Amino acid sequence: MFQIVWIIIIGLILGLLARLLLRGPQAIPLWLTVVLGAVGALLGNAVSGWIGVRHTSGIDWIRHILQIGFAVVLVAVVSPAWNRRGVKR
Repeated sequence: MFQIVWIIIIGLILGLLARLLLRGPQAIPLWLTVVLGAVGALLGNAVSGWIGVRHTSGIDWIRHILQIGFAVVLVAVVSPAWNRRGVKR
């Protein structure tokens, strides 16, 4: 149960950081920000494990940069799609 809470907290932090790093408004709801941050964290962990930098003797800076990078990319891709879904032409 605590792991789910931890995933939500990390997703929120990474999602908000991603939104802060992107220019312009991102009109996506908070729950989607949390989901995209959590998915970015999972992708960052997977890639860091794949390239062999997931566990180091200090702070895993490369893993954290990858997590934030994936969260930024996900927010940048999903935000315009989310905005267009309500537009009827």
